[in-house]
Amino acid sequence: MSNENRWLLPEGIDELLPERAGRLEALRRRLLDHCETWGYRYVVPPLVEFTDSLLIGVGADLDLVTCKFSDRMSGRMLGVRADITPQVARMDAHSLGEDGVTRLCYVGSTLQSVPQAVVGGRAPIQLGAELFGSASTDADSEIVTLLLSTLERAQVQSPLTLDIGHIGIYDALFSDLALEADIEQQIFDALQRKSAPDIERLAAQLAPEVATKLTQLASLHGSAEIIETARSLFSDNPIVLAALDDLDTVVARVRQVCPAVSIYVDLTELRGFRYHTGLVFAVYVEGRGSSVAKGGRYDNIGAVFGRDRPATGFAIDLKALVDAIAPPSLERSPIVAPRSEDPALLAKITALREAGRIVMVDLESNTQLIGVESLVNQAGEWVVVAANEVSE
Repeated sequence: MSNENRWLLPEGIDELLPERAGRLEALRRRLLDHCETWGYRYVVPPLVEFTDSLLIGVGADLDLVTCKFSDRMSGRMLGVRADITPQVARMDAHSLGEDGVTRLCYVGSTLQSVPQAVVGGRAPIQLGAELFGSASTDADSEIVTLLLSTLERAQVQSPLTLDIGHIGIYDALFSDLALEADIEQQIFDALQRKSAPDIERLAAQLAPEVATKLTQLASLHGSAEIIETARSLFSDNPIVLAALDDLDTVVARVRQVCPAVSIYVDLTELRGFRYHTGLVFAVYVEGRGSSVAKGGRYDNIGAVFGRDRPATGFAIDLKALVDAIAPPSLERSPIVAPRSEDPALLAKITALREAGRIVMVDLESNTQLIGVESLVNQAGEWVVVAANEVSE
């Protein structure tokens, strides 16, 4: 690489400069504190794990986006996490092993071999909350309303849309048809991408009853009234009807608690990793093409670690979210102090910093810092004055 290109970063990898990094860190603290008020305890999963632990039971799609390398100490394969949710499920099942309901929250960097959104990078910073030990719709409702209240706490200014569905409906319609694996994958991909030409092409290749199910399911997205339409179309399938009841219950709860949020019911909502087993959802901010958060129920992951626990949760892309909120007003303007060994000045600087103020020592004489306050010695006492009040 030439000297001119040494500053280049890999495609999809970015860096956060002071202003954006400061906003993201303040947001991180605020949102974690909010999750704590709901009873979610903070955990810190490792950045890397052995792949036979990191990727077991989560499906091939997560395996494909995980960056892997050989561990020189053990000779085993390591993976850099592309998604933190499976790690927290391992911690619940193996490291904690608690009975009853367990609530955990986390934040950390992830790395993906390819980006998972059209607009987005390969290194999202993921903040999330996971609830283990309850299979009830109350747990699903709690996770969804916690997510929406967390975004409210983030002070997102644009209207929010909750895109919600239930992957169990797709599974109930297609998992027992003994379709060839390649055909089943094509059906899933076509529905996931909402590709009308591919759905039409596949329907022409399928048996009439299967083709009918495919075209019916592909049309079921829109307002909450879609739930009733689905009930009439699949009235002979009790698994589908039970999933629709769960979906209806959570939608009603969201309408009650978060009336300002728009709700888009999508029974082909299959985005995300394939470990989800039930209710799935994503949240969109007006003006952005990709979601800022997504989540859902995943009841099977803990089984590979010896504890088959029901689970549901969400993850927020903090980088996407910080770009969707208004920059905060400058609440803590920096104070410039002169370089001096005066004990009274040093004591004043310490007191200001302990009070939460930003104090920068002017290491170079006559440095001109615009738009800040200054520490000035007036009649033997160090006081903070506005920049325009400092005498020349």
